[in-house]
Amino acid sequence: MRKNDLFTVSIDGVTSLGSGIARVKDAEHPDGLVTFVPLTAPGDEISCRILKVEKRHAFGKMEALLSPSPARTNNVGCDAFGKCGGCAWRHVRYEEELSYKEQHVFDCLTRIGEASPEFLPICGCESPDGYRNKAQYPIAPDKEGKPTLGYYATHSHRVVAADTCALEPPVFTEIKRRVMAWMSENGVPAYNEETKAGLIRHLYIRKAEQTGETMVCLVATSGKIPAVSALIASLREVDGVCSILVNVNKKDTNVILGDREFTLWGRDTITDILCGVKVRLSARSFYQVNSRQAEHLYTIAADFADLKGEEILLDLYCGAGTIGLSMAGRVKDLIGVEIVPEAVEDAKRNAAENGVENARFLCADAAKAAKTLAKEGVRPDVVVLDPPRKGCDESLIQTVVEMAPDRVVYVSCDPATLARDVKRFALSGYTCQKAQAVDMFPRTAHCETVALLKKS
Repeated sequence: MRKNDLFTVSIDGVTSLGSGIARVKDAEHPDGLVTFVPLTAPGDEISCRILKVEKRHAFGKMEALLSPSPARTNNVGCDAFGKCGGCAWRHVRYEEELSYKEQHVFDCLTRIGEASPEFLPICGCESPDGYRNKAQYPIAPDKEGKPTLGYYATHSHRVVAADTCALEPPVFTEIKRRVMAWMSENGVPAYNEETKAGLIRHLYIRKAEQTGETMVCLVATSGKIPAVSALIASLREVDGVCSILVNVNKKDTNVILGDREFTLWGRDTITDILCGVKVRLSARSFYQVNSRQAEHLYTIAADFADLKGEEILLDLYCGAGTIGLSMAGRVKDLIGVEIVPEAVEDAKRNAAENGVENARFLCADAAKAAKTLAKEGVRPDVVVLDPPRKGCDESLIQTVVEMAPDRVVYVSCDPATLARDVKRFALSGYTCQKAQAVDMFPRTAHCETVALLKKS
């Protein structure tokens, strides 16, 4: 097997990242070499062009679809699909996507985690389109130097021009078009990653699902923005826009937001309502991008926590406090921990605005804060963990174990790191009792999971 070889193959599996799996047979690989082929589905028969061959697997692309899988749909609904790096599953029916994700969570927990919990059915999204309440768009100059807004192509920083996205509300498209018109009409330059010249790096939009309040934030290399009055006048015509900000990022970095922002017009925050809790959101607040599914996610987490009203609840990686505050009325005391100072201030304000008096929030690394609380003699009855994709550090797991909570509710955005951590907890006597996948990000390869760990 060599690069550019062409084979007729059947797709018989999928990866967690949305590629189909074929087993390509030749003289060197009579049993078939595992080959990953994007934009395919189990049951497809395709003509596959080999792109790269490695010792244990290969990568290919679909040259022609010879016989489509029953899982496929013709209603892709997006011109950028297959070009940008966002969606992975628009070519299959949504119910098939859910089954792939549910199976992936099951495989991770049983194989990597060596666990055998009760698996509840995956919680699918009522509508797999239009759900995103937040989006960040790179803006770069095209070959002629004109600003181009869109999405990064897979595994690259090449901007695929597109002003619409099926995952976003229509107001995002209107804002994008107005910002690009302002840049074009006023000669505002896009940032060039190669030359480090230019002004506007990203457009960042956030919308509150329940209130309709919308924040527009330009990420720029300088706080000096030309033709500000024209930009403000245009954006104020968009229904719901109540906050226009500039975030300054001068660094040569892949991190989108810089260390400071200032308000051009309106408020510096917007307010949403989630699980009956008013949530104030700043530009850097962590907030689930799918508000409708977030309510289901937090309801499942609360059910797993099985709160009776007298518990001490420790919410690690609490962000703006949304998970903990949604449960505050069912516990004696709530303690939230978050390392981002702005998020902690958001959490404190959210608690005050919702009249929550039994909560306190600490700005610290989760592992260090847990150790500090342990030294204070704080023994939580329930610990909620909602770590980043990399999962929990071993030191944090050990500290949580030493606090000896009755229950740990683990909310994960990566089933593989969840499974790894479930196995670590099991070594200290906490077994995974229940798990449920929640499709927070329909049409993408990502999937959330809620797991209940109980002390044996």
